[in-house]
Amino acid sequence: MPLQSAGLLLYRHRAGGLEVFLVHMGGPLWAKKDAAAWSIPKGLISPGEEPLVAAIREFFEETGFAVRGDYEPLGTIRQNSRKDLTVWALEGDVNPAQLKSNSFDIEWPPKSGRVQQYPEADRAGWFDPATALQKIVRGQRLALERFLASRSA
Repeated sequence: MPLQSAGLLLYRHRAGGLEVFLVHMGGPLWAKKDAAAWSIPKGLISPGEEPLVAAIREFFEETGFAVRGDYEPLGTIRQNSRKDLTVWALEGDVNPAQLKSNSFDIEWPPKSGRVQQYPEADRAGWFDPATALQKIVRGQRLALERFLASRSA
């Protein structure tokens, strides 16, 4: 059975149009990547936790921003062979320069015996739809496409 995760896709309206908020995945594997290296802030649902509660918690843990409002369900997608992702859209505004992400430990370089700590998200940004579709990891693209389709209907 795939792992269950949940996330929030924050969006805002600007004079130039719609923008979505994405975070760049932290750690050495993503450090030099840009295209298909950005994510909806998300994470695993704890046992017994409601998915929306998990999405709100994970958003805070990955960004440092507490957000609330009218959560719009975008459904569940298969992010990869091991993980499903349930996403909600939320209108709001945050300053990417104030990102404060939690961190994780990883042995790096591999087999070196050195454990290093990296932020889960090392930067964040607001992107227009076309740019966001290029930046988002492939496994989450369907969630972004669903959101964008709901805005053009």
